[in-house]
Amino acid sequence: MARKQTTKTAVKKSTPAKRTAKKATVEASLTTEPGEEIVKEEIAKETEKPEGADAVKAEAPEEKKTTKRAAAKKTTAIKKTTTRKTTRKKAEPAEKEAEEVKAEEPKAEEVKEEKPEEVKEEAVVEVKEEPVVEEAPVEETKEEPAAEEAPVEETKEEPAAEEAPVEETKEEPAAEEAPVEETKEEPATEEAPAEETKEAPAEEVKEEPKQEVYMSPRRSIAFIGSECYPFVKTGGLGDVMYALPKALVKQNCDVKVIIPRYKCIPQKYQEKMVYKGSFQMNLCADGRSYYVGIMEYVWDGVVYDFIDNEEFFSSGNPYTNLIDDIPKYCYFAKAALAALNYLNWVPDIIHCHDWQAALVPVYLRTLFENTKLTTAKTILTIHNLRFQGIYNIPTIRYWSGLPDYVFNKDALKVNYNDANMLKGGLAYANIITTVSNTYAGEIQTAYYGEKLDAHLRHHWRKLRGIVNGIDYDIWNTSTDSRLYANYDITNVLEKKRENKRKLQEELGLVQDDHKFVIGLISRLTDQKGLDLVNTILRQVMDEHTQFVVLGTGDDVYENSFRYYENAYKGNVCSNIMYDETRAHRIYAGADALLVPSQFEPCGLTQLIAMHYGTIPIVRETGGLKDTVEPYNMFTNTGNGFTFDRYDAGLLLDAINRAKTLFFTNRWCWDEMVQRDMDKNFSWENSAKQYKELYLELTR
Repeated sequence: MARKQTTKTAVKKSTPAKRTAKKATVEASLTTEPGEEIVKEEIAKETEKPEGADAVKAEAPEEKKTTKRAAAKKTTAIKKTTTRKTTRKKAEPAEKEAEEVKAEEPKAEEVKEEKPEEVKEEAVVEVKEEPVVEEAPVEETKEEPAAEEAPVEETKEEPAAEEAPVEETKEEPAAEEAPVEETKEEPATEEAPAEETKEAPAEEVKEEPKQEVYMSPRRSIAFIGSECYPFVKTGGLGDVMYALPKALVKQNCDVKVIIPRYKCIPQKYQEKMVYKGSFQMNLCADGRSYYVGIMEYVWDGVVYDFIDNEEFFSSGNPYTNLIDDIPKYCYFAKAALAALNYLNWVPDIIHCHDWQAALVPVYLRTLFENTKLTTAKTILTIHNLRFQGIYNIPTIRYWSGLPDYVFNKDALKVNYNDANMLKGGLAYANIITTVSNTYAGEIQTAYYGEKLDAHLRHHWRKLRGIVNGIDYDIWNTSTDSRLYANYDITNVLEKKRENKRKLQEELGLVQDDHKFVIGLISRLTDQKGLDLVNTILRQVMDEHTQFVVLGTGDDVYENSFRYYENAYKGNVCSNIMYDETRAHRIYAGADALLVPSQFEPCGLTQLIAMHYGTIPIVRETGGLKDTVEPYNMFTNTGNGFTFDRYDAGLLLDAINRAKTLFFTNRWCWDEMVQRDMDKNFSWENSAKQYKELYLELTR
């Protein structure tokens, strides 16, 4: 096999030699016999290409042994390529030779059948050259006449044409001994395209791995909740209602999101909504009915259906006061199921969120038990157990129209005369989920249970915890247009300093790279640990520290942070508002983010902070404990600083430990920054866990 490849190389090298000696070759071809022309041309090749001298010497004696017919055949091929490169004035001899080729083509078949001895001589003697030379004319006449005309150009365009014969010689090493089989190799040139056609499906197969996310069975899910980004958002629920359905679409799920059509939804989304229908729905215990309109908007593979009713959803904010919110969300829970019936869309799973949608499982097992929707399974997710929708039984009974038997101590009833909408949903749902494993355990205790701990312990078998994720399409340091400078894990140390200086400049702080900047982005309430911060902030502030607050909430905290800004001008900035752009810039520009929550079901701020290379300082509770590993100075591991008991002194200690590492072991701090950025906090992992839960529930 090696011998054949060597010969082929020699032949290739001899082809350019034809250009330099083409005049002598052509003139000789007109006056000499075919055999003499070969000898002269080979001599010309030898003088022109000393590298191929050995090959020419080997060929010269062998040519004498060939018959006139074989020599003429070879000469014809050589003339054919030579005359194409010469001027058209000498085209007539080429035409004559072409006629000889046509005359000899049927004789090639005779060689196969009548004169095997001559073929054997050619096959044995011309081992180095003949198989290649014979194949080349065949390819020229049938497929690639220009293959040898421009060898320099065509070697780039037609590598496969020259590789095909090599593959054939590899496949049939016995071709030298059986020339008949060699002549049968010619049809293999027709098989070469067949091999190329096989490559096309191979490319399609390479594209198919994109479908790996569709390996699990398909499921349809209806999300029902009170808010969804970007239409309306007041907290983490809005982020989950947007990001989780989008991630589930990639897990082979059909997803429909149902939310109220609030007046505060931006007009740019209102204009894109499509009217899908309307109907009257009986709601109240006395048979009073209300209009239900359905407006639809499709985005990122998710279908958003908005329940339209001006009487309930005309206010500027989604939540006003409990007196107004109880009728509003009784109507919404029932209207969402009625809309699914109207649209004739029966999901495998109905996934409800918080107390505003908690009556959906109750309605499904009572007033909708004889509809097509009764085949659906229900999941109720607790995002914050503190808010439960508690009001007196007569009011909720009237506005919900639910039967009396659901208002018992095992379902909706609490205390003596109150109904708890969240409690009823927990009782009737097939599965209860929380947004972290730790929080799922905490809410079964009296300290975190918000008076539902006994009820949750009773239903512990259907209680699960799945940590939230963050949307990398929104929170991405390399593409975030709100940042002063984009960055990734490769240049985070340099670019974070730039973002830090720009943040200090924008907020009116002293511009100093050596300042330790602590950020706090939160609702200003007791739940978020603001009472602890208020207690220790004077001890935290020194000439090396700066503090930035962003958020709104209770007046006591808003006013206290305004005071600190005046007391520590140039080092404290209190932004008593919520600004999305400023939030992104604080995440990127701060050195550490403070999350000292009294309780935290999951928390997204610490996940965003770590993804942006900002070290979290958190209390070990709920999702904060599940996502932040405490730093270990002895092993240089961990991704944040934590404290366990809800105590101001422990918070101060955690902040001081972070400052000490920042100023004394900066290389350890920088390594932690890069570790945090390297962690995966996307919704992909969470969506896979939810998909497994859906499959488990619908087997």
